[in-house]
Amino acid sequence: MKIKKEVIVAAAAAMILCPSGIEAGAQPKTRFRPDKTVFLYQDSPVVISDPVQGKEKAALGLEMPEDNGLTGEEDIPENGNIGNISANARFDLYFPKKPNGQMVIVCPGGGYTIVSSYNEGVYVAEWMAARGITVAVVKYRLPAGHWEVPLTDVQNTFRYCRAHAAEWGVKQIGVMGFSAGGHLAASATTLYTDDVTRPDFSILIYPVIAFDQTPSHKGSRYHLIGSDEMWTASEGKTEEQRQADLELHEELVTRYTLSNNVTPETPPVFLAHCSDDTTVPVINSIIFYNRLIDNGVSAEMHIWPEGGHGWGFTSLKYSDWDNFDYARSEFEASLERWLESQND
Repeated sequence: MKIKKEVIVAAAAAMILCPSGIEAGAQPKTRFRPDKTVFLYQDSPVVISDPVQGKEKAALGLEMPEDNGLTGEEDIPENGNIGNISANARFDLYFPKKPNGQMVIVCPGGGYTIVSSYNEGVYVAEWMAARGITVAVVKYRLPAGHWEVPLTDVQNTFRYCRAHAAEWGVKQIGVMGFSAGGHLAASATTLYTDDVTRPDFSILIYPVIAFDQTPSHKGSRYHLIGSDEMWTASEGKTEEQRQADLELHEELVTRYTLSNNVTPETPPVFLAHCSDDTTVPVINSIIFYNRLIDNGVSAEMHIWPEGGHGWGFTSLKYSDWDNFDYARSEFEASLERWLESQND
């Protein structure tokens, strides 16, 4: 894909006071905001209801060969879980005061039905930027059965960031994802197309990995590649069409069970999960870790006994309650140390 001339405007020129798609209380529990918001597929910056936008806006006008079919305004409830993202797919850029040469492209989770833009987005960016790490939080198109769409958005974000890395003082670009966003980040980690889209490192937090019979998150599979019944149904199909569907379904299940795609060229990976996670069972991280080790890939995994799912970066700094508070300092210290080790 070729990037058209980048169109940039000041954010203030496009803001309105009370966008209809946003709840009055939909604000993150921080004043930290991105420096720039970049629209991937718009020819010029557009007005959106997202309360987290950059001071500057840009539009790349990229070709969108596959549409996810979603229409209407985005839905942004108080918790910042953005739904119905389509043509306004974008990423928010955060530039630290003292960059350390690293950048992380963040993929928030949400079962491929929403993007958890606060818990697994802006709060992550604030933590990273405080440590000198440049950040891009991707508000990717939701797949609605169009399986290539989210990864296309992440890879286009990589292309833009690689093109500007020298300008930003960035020498390494990694990827990070949570839950279904962890599946997306693991897709970027194992299904890259070239050196530009290959992450230099990968951080996977309670990630969905398996689409096969391994216990996993059925909703993420359903929303990315569709229901099993859709693929196996015979009604209204010729036998040839039915066989073609069965073969494609098997191919997609194999492809998106991401442990199948690990090779010795897979970048280093940091994994974190909790044993009592009933939404995305910890076996997802374990099978991915084992495949990494089998292929000689540098990997570090942390499994805590409690914490459940979705703890993200919503510490007590942002909330009155944190199910992961007992281990959060250990998690953050381990992640910070690991990131520093990748920056040697």
